[in-house]
Amino acid sequence: MTDAIRVVLVDDQALFRTGIRMLIGSQTDIEVVGEAADGREALAVVAESRPDVVLMDIRMPVMDGIEATERVVAMPDGPRVVVLTTFDLDEAAMRAIRGGASGFLLKDADPEFLLAAIRTVHAGTAVIAPSATQELIARLDRTRTPVPAEFGELTARERDIFLLAAQGLSNAEIAAREYVSEATVKTHISRVLGKLGLRDRVQLVVYAYEHGLATVE
Repeated sequence: MTDAIRVVLVDDQALFRTGIRMLIGSQTDIEVVGEAADGREALAVVAESRPDVVLMDIRMPVMDGIEATERVVAMPDGPRVVVLTTFDLDEAAMRAIRGGASGFLLKDADPEFLLAAIRTVHAGTAVIAPSATQELIARLDRTRTPVPAEFGELTARERDIFLLAAQGLSNAEIAAREYVSEATVKTHISRVLGKLGLRDRVQLVVYAYEHGLATVE
């Protein structure tokens, strides 16, 4: 399975890791390449196994998932991280997203949704537990800060693409609305992320609402 998506599981509950490992083991395009019981152990496992995606519990002993996420995404060619929590959306999940996580899922998420999330994140798109999306946006909208200078470096078209992406539209939806190809949208998104120093679409959404560039409908 050389082309399989490589996943590391990080959770202090062995039984939970076993369940996820069995679920992933039933797939042909995803494989578990390592496990860790706390954040510090996760750093060593990730450095050794070089996964594509890390499923990271937030609350763990020794080093929590927030600090571990920040360190993991800072690694050269670091993997994408999806944090796992038993709470719908709390400050810890928010901090993990700000720290570079590509999204978060509830631990009791539907198995098929978890598998889809791994594939989605690996493909470069972010995921957020569906029930928490509006709450996340509302929280960010209440804590807005001034627009950074780098936003002014975006072209008019890049700003249009930015705002549509911040609304949660897919590349295909943006392409249809802007009458351009999906490849063109992807290029614009990449340039926007680069200019604003953002990792992915979750951080793009956070950026948009934190700085009052988008509003809750």
